[in-house]
Amino acid sequence: MARWWEGALELKPLLHLLFPLCFHWIAEEMTVSVLVDVTTEALCPGQNTCSEAIYLNGLQQTIVGIFKMIMLPILGQLSDEYGRKPLLLVTVSTTIIPFTLLAISESKAFVYAYYVLRTVSYIISQGSIFCIAVAYVADIVDHRKRAAVFSWITGLFSASHVVGNLLARFLPEEYIFEVSIALLIFCPVYMAFFLVETVKSTPKLDQHSSYLNKALTVVQERYKTMKYAVIIVLNTPTLRSISVISFFYELGMSGISTVLLYYLKAAFGFDKNQLSEIQSIVGIGSIVSQLVVLPLANPLVGEKIILCAGLLASIAYALFYGFAWASWVPYLSASFGVIYILVKPATYAVISKGSRSTDQGKAQTFIAGVQSIASLLSPLAMTPLTTWFLSTDAPFDCKGFSIICASLCMVISLCFACSLKLESPPDDEDNLEAPLVS
Repeated sequence: MARWWEGALELKPLLHLLFPLCFHWIAEEMTVSVLVDVTTEALCPGQNTCSEAIYLNGLQQTIVGIFKMIMLPILGQLSDEYGRKPLLLVTVSTTIIPFTLLAISESKAFVYAYYVLRTVSYIISQGSIFCIAVAYVADIVDHRKRAAVFSWITGLFSASHVVGNLLARFLPEEYIFEVSIALLIFCPVYMAFFLVETVKSTPKLDQHSSYLNKALTVVQERYKTMKYAVIIVLNTPTLRSISVISFFYELGMSGISTVLLYYLKAAFGFDKNQLSEIQSIVGIGSIVSQLVVLPLANPLVGEKIILCAGLLASIAYALFYGFAWASWVPYLSASFGVIYILVKPATYAVISKGSRSTDQGKAQTFIAGVQSIASLLSPLAMTPLTTWFLSTDAPFDCKGFSIICASLCMVISLCFACSLKLESPPDDEDNLEAPLVS
């Protein structure tokens, strides 16, 4: 229990980071359930299903996945050079305008405009907020205590989602977007006044260069940045291994997430209430595991054991869903989410331990870019495979066959995790990287 309180006390210097971020996560989550109704009603009035909305969401995810591979490493590089605070202010502000459009009107034109601006917002903010926040933590917290702090942060993230869902359930629908916008505006305003910068910005040179020269410099340095990030990962055994682990884990889990609700509805006839119950099991259980279990267990067993345990639980999670023989089995499968949710904070801790202090943002966002590649690829295989085995044309009776296939990705990830070697690089090496913008 003393270790648990030590982990909690480590959050004190992070108050001005986590407090506004919790409001941001709550604001985003409380709109999720309402967005389905709003977009369906606007694009397909009077209908319960809307293929146009489904295709738009798929197109949005594809575009975001492609551009995130480029944006995440660049944002991480910029946060290392020019500070965490300005990058956090930019990324947390991008959601305000899209939701403002829907607060003004829920007409078809405004919904299309929302999709366009929300796609841009996702490209800039999805994944990058968390990665830059993790780099901010690494600037302040000793590497021996980071795993516990990361678990607290991911636990707060889960708790924020639970609160967001509760607000969405009890607030009248007409007030959802207004309350969400107020919370979204509060986040960057609070950070602007109270968040303390932890990185000394790189001095800007050639202030009087022409715009053409500056543009050419940005292109050249972008290439150098990407090349340097690749070198960091490839030349560091720990980062190289965790990038492979993250890729296969995300390849399997993102594929399952893409089709899971549709599979449960088709295979067992689950309605909205039953699907919400399953998601609540994972959400509430993950709060306990991340805020209590991981901070207590990490000093005893270390990040590697926690990572392997989480991956093993994710395999069981997938197999129980894939082979589910009765309507109660998905509830049992969901209970494994209490353990597999620990994969994320353990991964952040491993990346942080394997990176130099000057490369925290680059490493976190580069591997997040690797994960985005996996999340882009997995629906391409999972969607048609799931549709095939849910149809009457399936070669054999196994509706969850695609989920079983996805579990093989987690098995590969677990094999690499078992051979993972945690090594902390020295911080006194010369950093030869040029700044992204000069």
